[in-house]
Amino acid sequence: MSVTDDMREIARRAKSASRALAVMPTQARNDCLLAMANALEANSSRIEAANALDMADGEKNGLSRAMLDRLKLDAKRVKSMANGLREVAALPDPVGRKLDQRTRPNGLKLEKISTPIGVIVIIYESRPNVTADAASLCFKSANATILRGGKEALNSNKAIAEIMIEAAKACLPSFPVDAIQVVPTADREAIPALLSLTEYVDLCMPRGGEGLIRAVAECSKVPVIKHYKGVCHVYVDSEADLNMAEKIIVNAKVQRPGVCNAMECLIVNDKVAKDFLPRIASTLTAAKVELRVDDQAFGLIGNNAMVKKATPQDWSTEYLDLICSVKTVDSAEAAENHINTYGSGHSDTIVTSNEKTARQFMAKVDSATVYWNASTRFTDGGEFGMGAEIGISTDKIGARGPMGLEELTTYKWLGYGTGQIRG
Repeated sequence: MSVTDDMREIARRAKSASRALAVMPTQARNDCLLAMANALEANSSRIEAANALDMADGEKNGLSRAMLDRLKLDAKRVKSMANGLREVAALPDPVGRKLDQRTRPNGLKLEKISTPIGVIVIIYESRPNVTADAASLCFKSANATILRGGKEALNSNKAIAEIMIEAAKACLPSFPVDAIQVVPTADREAIPALLSLTEYVDLCMPRGGEGLIRAVAECSKVPVIKHYKGVCHVYVDSEADLNMAEKIIVNAKVQRPGVCNAMECLIVNDKVAKDFLPRIASTLTAAKVELRVDDQAFGLIGNNAMVKKATPQDWSTEYLDLICSVKTVDSAEAAENHINTYGSGHSDTIVTSNEKTARQFMAKVDSATVYWNASTRFTDGGEFGMGAEIGISTDKIGARGPMGLEELTTYKWLGYGTGQIRG
């Protein structure tokens, strides 16, 4: 069969499995997840052996140290995957929640109930632990999942999925084995072929760099939930507590600079710039952060070797590194305009003691998450108290911000009548 035929068959089987999942009781899904977790730990050596093949191929093909580290699985990482499945099993069932109910004047009773989405395709790079994370979240929310990892992790991904399926089948003989599938080919044609099957596939969620996400979004005929990049800002207002501002900025930039919710641009009101910029520049450059600054900021801190003049491209760049652009403004409104012009709609913060200014900022900045006196680094499912997270969305239709189990559901209306007809 051709790649297109193979993808059609995978998607068809996933759709059939999704219908079985939709009526699977909560306890059965939780029991399967716990069995999967135990099996991952019990088969750690099998997973590590498959991963060793991927690691050898990765070294042969010149993968970077960072990529190899993301790819590597050992007993500790396998145990972490297993614990992740146990955490998912312990979360409340997102399916079957009563979202709304009403009775019409004619006696017709209506209920709005959360339901699974159906078939979800997850496309990701490098990290094989995503196989277990994504599969468990989709399964808990009664969705069938088709996993397309990077070619560099194909052996690891197959081993993880096979072990999870075997364990679920042993726990529950009626378990639909096509509920979790790994695309078995690294052929690039598989992705557009799979994402053209609107009759079977309901949603795609790409996880990875901006290049991957844009390529997926451009070729897909099914809905795609995504965020391209995280150009996140911290704005220090003229009425900011500057000690607080310094702590927030250092956390947002330095704690983990390579993540999507790290600060990439610092905006400072010029009423405090003369006092605050030399201070924060000293702190950041001591932490080895390179600053790319506008003309006003350069006049205040340009005597530091770690300070350079910003280019127009810097304002919209996601560095994912110890680099930060710095912009001075004359008002909160100017900060809002800068963020809405150059930001990515991910996460942005205002530091101020003025509630009116803060609430205006929070209303006007068009991002998935907007903070007042807090670090952008909190944009994360675990930090939001949502438990495990399948991704972060900057879309405006459907899910937005950190996505947990609830975001993997849709809803349907149920109508209970006693013979009502419409006149």
